[in-house]
Amino acid sequence: MEIIFFILMVALEIALAILSCTRFVEKVKWLRNRALVRAIEFVLLLGIVLMPFTHMKWRYAGTLILIGILLLISGLCWLIKRRKAAGNVKKARVIVSAVLSVHMIAFALVPAFLFTNYNGLKTTGSYTVRESSAILIDENRVDTFETDGSMREVPVHFFYPDAEGSFPLVIFSHGAFGYYQSNYSTYAELASNGYVVASLDHPHHAFFTEDSDGKTVIVDFDFISRAVNFENNEMSLEQEYNQGKEWMRLRTADMNLVLDSIADAKISGALSNAWHTENNAEILSILSMIDVEHIGVMGHSMGGATAVSVGRTRSDIDAVIVLDGTMLDELVGCENGTVLYNANPYPVPVLDFGKKEDYTESAEAIDAYQIVNVNNYVIEHAKDGRSIRFSGVGHMDFTDLPFFSPFLSSMLGSENIDHEAFMNKVNGLVLNWFDYYLKGIGKLELNAEY
Repeated sequence: MEIIFFILMVALEIALAILSCTRFVEKVKWLRNRALVRAIEFVLLLGIVLMPFTHMKWRYAGTLILIGILLLISGLCWLIKRRKAAGNVKKARVIVSAVLSVHMIAFALVPAFLFTNYNGLKTTGSYTVRESSAILIDENRVDTFETDGSMREVPVHFFYPDAEGSFPLVIFSHGAFGYYQSNYSTYAELASNGYVVASLDHPHHAFFTEDSDGKTVIVDFDFISRAVNFENNEMSLEQEYNQGKEWMRLRTADMNLVLDSIADAKISGALSNAWHTENNAEILSILSMIDVEHIGVMGHSMGGATAVSVGRTRSDIDAVIVLDGTMLDELVGCENGTVLYNANPYPVPVLDFGKKEDYTESAEAIDAYQIVNVNNYVIEHAKDGRSIRFSGVGHMDFTDLPFFSPFLSSMLGSENIDHEAFMNKVNGLVLNWFDYYLKGIGKLELNAEY
């Protein structure tokens, strides 16, 4: 749709330029026609935004605002100068105006070109999926990314079945500079099959989120730099170890806040002051359907590491899933160029998804992969650990980003695969794992490799 609009916009600008240089050469007519073209562009884009099949309308918000401003300026110029404008308009001015307009609108349309109208995959469950959100404010933690002494805030987004009953809870943590909707298809698949999913944002680690004042909070650029250096092995082993621990302290505290706040609300039947929401009744209704005796945690990349850490330290977690993440908190030390793994068997059933290529390096290269190989160690020594390795896939293929933004996913690590088939496979395996351990139904049907 954005391509069609852009073509129409270019055609209108070209038509205005040609007519202004050949037929409507008077300056006053050019001012009037320019305002008319802006009005047509505004109406066309507004029509696109209002169409029921246009999802994620924020992709067009910047363009709509820009054209609205241009329309206002053009209209005012015409009204003010229509009686004073004399002579013919200069062709150079007409051409420059058209070129600038095309470039400005093209730039404003970047979000529409970068992102798609993705609205999830088809679910297999019988329940209709509903969504709601809230923000939890941790009165015991100052947000160290902020400079005003404000307390740490953690947005929580619920995906739940439109039904009555008691359903297991699954907490999801996104990866570095990810987003709470990073695995929307996974949440929807679980919710449609009778789970309440709470996907949280980690502010300043998330690509963007929103605080309790309605302010947009973007990813911290120093965090991006450190994450890139970590991924590219541009830190020493000791630096990587210490950095991983720092990230885990922040993220596990976020996830623990969510779990504790949900448990407290279940016991009290009320929302504490930590909850910031305009939908108190809806949030309480969602919390009332959560079965806190059956809880799973999962995440992608760094979010998977967060889930593993919380799963080891809490007694109320029944199952854990890692989507292509390194289990950073299972490292317990770094001595003489070697990292030490936690020798205590992992106590909770844990399923580790990963790329086969990451775990089949030669013996000569093993030192460079000490941190990555912690996953193999944990799974081998866990009381109930399973791993699934996929060939020919990228890091972001374990998320919905290839649907949401093919361009960004290819930049961040995605392969040329059938993404819909792959995510349906991943989501089916996730459902199988949680059904078995949180609901006690079915049997595990997991292959070691796909």
